[in-house]
Amino acid sequence: MGLYQLSKAGKLCVPAMNVNDSVTKQKFDNLYCCRESILDGLKRTTDVMFGGKQVVVCGYGEVGKGCCAALKALGAIVYITEIDPICALQACMDGFRVVKLNEVIRQVDVVITCTGNKNVVTREHLDRMKNSCIVCNMGHSNTEIDVTSLRTPELTWERVRSQVDHVIWPDGKRVVLLAEGRLLNLSCSTVPTFVLSITATTQALALIELYNAPEGRYKQDVYLLPKKMDEYVASLHLPSFDAHLTELTDDQAKYLGLNKNGPFKPNYYR
Repeated sequence: MGLYQLSKAGKLCVPAMNVNDSVTKQKFDNLYCCRESILDGLKRTTDVMFGGKQVVVCGYGEVGKGCCAALKALGAIVYITEIDPICALQACMDGFRVVKLNEVIRQVDVVITCTGNKNVVTREHLDRMKNSCIVCNMGHSNTEIDVTSLRTPELTWERVRSQVDHVIWPDGKRVVLLAEGRLLNLSCSTVPTFVLSITATTQALALIELYNAPEGRYKQDVYLLPKKMDEYVASLHLPSFDAHLTELTDDQAKYLGLNKNGPFKPNYYR
């Protein structure tokens, strides 16, 4: 987001490659890795049992989709908040209730932010949470939960264990805050080496592309990784699963209007 704003303002000094929005980052690190690391992080820090727990996940992008799939599989009752009608409709079709945070904040057991925005969970929300509600962030940096508003004299902080704080209100209510609002999966869980390999390969290829590109190909702007490179990253990891790709015949490739060796997806595909 920041790079695009700099580019629009004409303040970007060098060409930049937006790796985060490449397919191999969005679909694997953001979706599949978060599907596993959300449970890992919550279990390591709280030992909570998810069957029957009410959870609200703020944001149904790739990270939110991964988190919700994992929570639903363990029997949690999952609510979604969304600003995007397309993502909201996807959540509905996946069997989740789409609500406003204010509508469920008093009853939920866990609040997870996955939006990439700021001040998604405000002090007003935190004041209305029930006792022992768990609050954590899987989204963007440490801006999604207004942690600063909790550092006031009337609230007491109690460090329970590494990365786990109880924030205690004057009436004795406690909110369980994980990693002080920083990214849960980076602070409280391990990340599988396989998904790191996918992301690191994508980043390395982006750097190589920028370094080797002929002068003038990339201006001082933000670019997405070419789909051919996305597909190359995926193909490098298929042998781990003993997966065998089907090859198009010349006639099939002509019918589809594709090169039989790819790319198979248009540049706008995400």
